[in-house]
Amino acid sequence: MNKFHKYILLLFVAGAITFSCDGIEDSLVSTELEENPLPPTPEYSSGSADFSKYVAVGNSLTAGFMDGALYTAGQNNSIPAILSAQFQAAGGVAINQPDVNSANGFNSSLSDVGNGLIFGRTELDTDIPGPVPTTGEFPIPDFTGSRSEITNFGVPGIRVADLFSTDLAGNAALGLYYSRFASSPGSSTIIADAAAASPTFFSLWIGNNDVLQYALSGGISEALITSQGDFQNDFGNALGALVQTGAKGVVVNIPPIVVLPFFRAVPWNVIALDEATAGQLNAGLSSVNDAINACASPLVGLIDEEDAARRNINYSVGPNPILAIDEELTDLGPCFDALQGAGQIDAQARAQLVPYEQSRPMAAGELVLLTAGAVLNTPFGDDPAKPIGVVIPLGFNADGSLEGDKFYLTQAEQANIVTARATFNAVIDGVIAATNDNIGATNVVLADLHPTLADLFGLDVATATQLALSTDSRDAMFADGELGLSVSGVTLMPTFGPDGVFSTDAVHPNPRGYALISNEIITTIETAFGASLPRATVLNYPSVVIAQ
Repeated sequence: MNKFHKYILLLFVAGAITFSCDGIEDSLVSTELEENPLPPTPEYSSGSADFSKYVAVGNSLTAGFMDGALYTAGQNNSIPAILSAQFQAAGGVAINQPDVNSANGFNSSLSDVGNGLIFGRTELDTDIPGPVPTTGEFPIPDFTGSRSEITNFGVPGIRVADLFSTDLAGNAALGLYYSRFASSPGSSTIIADAAAASPTFFSLWIGNNDVLQYALSGGISEALITSQGDFQNDFGNALGALVQTGAKGVVVNIPPIVVLPFFRAVPWNVIALDEATAGQLNAGLSSVNDAINACASPLVGLIDEEDAARRNINYSVGPNPILAIDEELTDLGPCFDALQGAGQIDAQARAQLVPYEQSRPMAAGELVLLTAGAVLNTPFGDDPAKPIGVVIPLGFNADGSLEGDKFYLTQAEQANIVTARATFNAVIDGVIAATNDNIGATNVVLADLHPTLADLFGLDVATATQLALSTDSRDAMFADGELGLSVSGVTLMPTFGPDGVFSTDAVHPNPRGYALISNEIITTIETAFGASLPRATVLNYPSVVIAQ
């Protein structure tokens, strides 16, 4: 019995001590809260906007395209998906996207369906370093959701005019995406479907492909750039159709193009040589220079000495320019034939000169497309003694055809891109201003990504304005030496590497990049409509997938 009483007494004492400690702890917590109060719970608001029915219209950047394909993870991290997640804090609902339900998607740029080569999204192979494709899925699985409930009308590859096209279902590239969720494939249009969704708020990001397709082709034809008149007419009609629903919205203009990693990852002087190799190459190619110089001699005079010097191939220790086909050069074929006819070269030497009839080393300031990286320094015709871009010009094919223009952008082509972008953005500005004037209120606001991208690429305002993020050399573009943006103490780079904001296709952002852009759009919306919205936590989004 005594033991039992002692036991009860111990429990009582222990309970008293515990109660006392709890009381002390509560007191300490109360004191701490008084001295360091918790921040108030944010109160979010839509301001004068209404996010209850958000509709997104645009191209691949709206669809969530990245890594060369449209696939599930990309869609889940699209700008509309990120924006709608923030809008939900102020009365919005989740965006309804035409899910592709595909882990890897379909890579139309790399696949050869006819030969059974079906590739999907690309991943980063750090050994190259560069993108490598995954196994793809073609055709893309059917959309099984309700077409009438779609609110993300982003279609990869479209231009402004395609918003009004009724025949996208028959287009092998564009119909691949739009026909999956069109209200009436073959007769409906993207813009009509978007307007029929009755938005209360919209985003419109369109026009990039009206100049980007020219850039991605290497400037192969200026016909790939939409005319100013067509662009103005189509963009005005597109914005008008959305505004007529009574919705307010945000428009994003065309960001700088030639600063994309697609045009920066492969330098123009990527050919690195040691002294012995440079000497061997110069000895082997000396006859090519002799023939070129002969065409500039007073006796022949097909080209001048300046043109000949531009074509001469002279390698040195260290980085050297890529040897490439330039279809705009005077064809030296007739001159080489004349040299053979005059007995200055024999038939074998003449045959060896064929690749050099329209070739030259690239010049500083020219931009090499990422696609060139897959063929540079590879053997021509399985001959290791003839690496492409070094001995055989980049863009010369075994059948004698020439494709050099598709691998790089000259200064003149870059100027075309910069001019078109500036022209289209001026049109966008004008259409927005006219629209708001007609309404008598600021119902449409412009989100300009130019300052953010200038910061990302390390340009001060003066340099960015002078160059228009455009035509100068790589060194000049990055003159201030401060690449990247700092986000929560982490520097994000303008690359498709693990610390970058671009996906492995080097054109579209990765999820982290899309989150960064979404936050810039939110800032614009807040300023224009008096809204208060949360931000996407950029570092919580992934960058690129590393190939295993």
